[in-house]
Order: sequence, then structure tokens, then C-alpha cells
Amino acid sequence: MGKTLNVLIARNSESFSFLYQEVIDSFQHVCFFDPETEIPHLEGIDLLYLPGGYPEKHLQALVKAERTRHAIREYAERGGHIIAECGGMMYLCKSIVTDEGEFPMCGVLPYQITARKADRRLTLGYRRFVLDGKEYRGHEFHYTQFMGETPKSVTQVYDAKGNPVDTPVLIYNNVLASYTHLYLV
Repeated sequence: MGKTLNVLIARNSESFSFLYQEVIDSFQHVCFFDPETEIPHLEGIDLLYLPGGYPEKHLQALVKAERTRHAIREYAERGGHIIAECGGMMYLCKSIVTDEGEFPMCGVLPYQITARKADRRLTLGYRRFVLDGKEYRGHEFHYTQFMGETPKSVTQVYDAKGNPVDTPVLIYNNVLASYTHLYLV
């Protein structure tokens, strides 16, 4: 019998809300925290799961929760395992830029995300990619973009028809991050 993973999932009404119930049910031991209001207890956690949502709509609360952002950055730097999808990936980046200014995020990934109205572009579709011999499937739905050049992906991502797309899959230490909302079941 395999080891039971202790999984901590970021979850609230909007910033981190895009999460398949089947994914939650696939883990044996799950706890939740709200990154806007709670500092995560990461001792003994095997996986930190940061699902998608709309962090760009709650930037003031996320910036105010500085100790939360610091704890997540420290966990990543210590080699903690993180899966970050879409809004979760944005949260791990250096900052999110809006028409109102630049807002610091966790700083695990050295990228800036733009949520400025002039930069909005719908990216939508099913996605799949192979990483370390395992196939991942999911979907992508967002209006935000990386500022400047899109980061280099560690693997090629494909749409439902098998056409390559420029969505990057990023790895840093034990962090797996992408705009793709994964269906891990």
C-alpha cells in the first residue's frame, strides 16, 4: 500500500475556486486554507495544491496576506511539492499587473502576469501534455497573459485536435505550474 499524502488545497469563493471534486476525492487526506485570510500550516504537507480562479480580482487581499505569500515561497524554496494551475500559477509569479498598478505575489516564479484590459485575450480549450512519461489532461480558460515573452515550456502542450499550443508548463524545484487546469484523476 502506498503512502497517504497530506494535501493542502488553497480554496475560497473566487480567487482559488476552479477545482474538480474528483481531484479532491482522489486524495486520502485533504485540508483547505484561504490564502486571502489564513497562513498555511505547511509542516507535514506532502503537496500544496493551488487551483485556478480569479486572483486578479482580489489582489488587495492577497497582497495584504504577506505572511501567507512568504510561507508559500519558503515552502517552494525548501523543495515542497506544489501543483499550481492558472490562477494558482499567477499567484506563484513575481507580480500581477493591472490597470491600477503592479501587485506583488509569492515570487516563486520570476514572471509577471498582465491582467490589464488592453492585454486581455481569451485563451480557451482542452489541453494535454506528457511529462516524465505521464500524460496530463485538462483545460485552459483565461484572459490574462505573461508580460513580455512567454516563458519556455518544459514540454510541448497540445490542444484537443493534437495541434501544438504555446501554453507553457513550468517547473521550478518541485513546483509544477501552468495555465492548464489539470484533471488528475
